Amino acid sequence: MSDITPSQTVGPFFAYGLTPKGRAHWDPNGTYSWKETVGDNLVTPDVTGETIQLEGTIYDGDGVPIPDAMIEIWQADPQGRYASPQDKRALPNAKFKGFGRSAANKDGVYGFTTVKPGAVPGLKGAMQAPHVVFCIYSRGMLRQIYTRMYFPDEAANATDAILNLVPADRRKTLIAAKESRGGKTVYKFDIRVQGDNETVFFDI
Repeated sequence: MSDITPSQTVGPFFAYGLTPKGRAHWDPNGTYSWKETVGDNLVTPDVTGETIQLEGTIYDGDGVPIPDAMIEIWQADPQGRYASPQDKRALPNAKFKGFGRSAANKDGVYGFTTVKPGAVPGLKGAMQAPHVVFCIYSRGMLRQIYTRMYFPDEAANATDAILNLVPADRRKTLIAAKESRGGKTVYKFDIRVQGDNETVFFDI
């Protein structure tokens, strides 16, 4: 009887056309180059509101940075409107899609340049506090995981229906830290996929 073959994690293969900074393609003249795909800068010329930086480090269960994770975000615009067919409100800033993708670097750090979202309608018309939805892909995961990032300077956090589903002692894992750096507003949001202070994740 032979020994059991150790399990292997296949991938991740995020660099192949999924992460920002372009994907391979052939130009009509036969030259090989890169074409921009979904990126980590969501700001478009027509969008209004406060430009902000979102950044953080993604950690594994041992507290070690994950160097090859992929993070996607989805958010409303500063007026609380989504670039979605389900949102029937007028969308004058039609180029702002509210969707971005960032690859974690060798130190597990990701980052986005975007605009601060507004409050959005929730169940039965109750307003939700401004937030950004995060989707995380990483090695060893059979499925992606989802979480939310809330802003620390929002009084509406106290009445947000989703945030209030989370036990009080765990809510801090969903609230970013605000700082000013070089005249820019930065919200730092570290993600811990397991272990101590694990980020709260949601079933979707």
